[in-house]
Amino acid sequence: MGVLNVTPDSFSDGGQFVAPESALAQARRMIAEGADILDIGAESTRPYGAQPVSADEEIKRLQPILAEVISLGVPVSIDSMKSSVVAWALDTGAAMANDVWGLQRDPDMATLVAARGCPVVVMHNRDSADASIDIMKDIAAFFTRSLDIAGRAGIAPDHIVLDPGIGFGKTSEQSMTALARLEELRVFGLPLLVGASRKRFISSVTPSEPQQRLGGSIAAHLIAAKGGARIIRTHDVSETVQALRVAAAIEDQG
Repeated sequence: MGVLNVTPDSFSDGGQFVAPESALAQARRMIAEGADILDIGAESTRPYGAQPVSADEEIKRLQPILAEVISLGVPVSIDSMKSSVVAWALDTGAAMANDVWGLQRDPDMATLVAARGCPVVVMHNRDSADASIDIMKDIAAFFTRSLDIAGRAGIAPDHIVLDPGIGFGKTSEQSMTALARLEELRVFGLPLLVGASRKRFISSVTPSEPQQRLGGSIAAHLIAAKGGARIIRTHDVSETVQALRVAAAIEDQG
């Protein structure tokens, strides 16, 4: 899953793809590099300093490029916590929803997803990090609540993907714990998505700016794949695809 942020303030690529021609070129590049899904977001959800925007502003940012990106032929996921934005994007041709609040923030999100019959990524999140909690228990409890909401709304279980939310409402240590113990989340019997690309926890191990975290991102994603992740969400498609293919080829020889 290739990341395409059409925002001025995302943590690692804010402002790079605001212009429609730049966004479309990046979409084409990621597809050529091996992206199976494109995830488009128009509101930054970075943990520190992100400026909330209205649904109208999100749609305004998406309007110049969404239909053209969809026309490129790979499924497009809409990264938004607002059901009205997701509804507009699905009407435009998006294939799935990616909700960073796991159906628990916008009360209309689950109903919308159920009515449209589209896949949805349910991500774990917290308003703030708490170093004292058992993060795996917290993630499991959150997913249990989300799945209850999904079930009551009528979302088909085979339309749900779970995302532990690396870097969201977690200390760096908790993000690494979630990666190290990802396999525990397979108990839910649903596909897992991991997006560790350029996240802050990498800098806690080796100080670096977001654009300098490719090696750490790949290390995290290889561990995630080993732990059962079926979808890897990344800014750096070519390098991540290569790493995953080489790792798989080596394992096949074993």
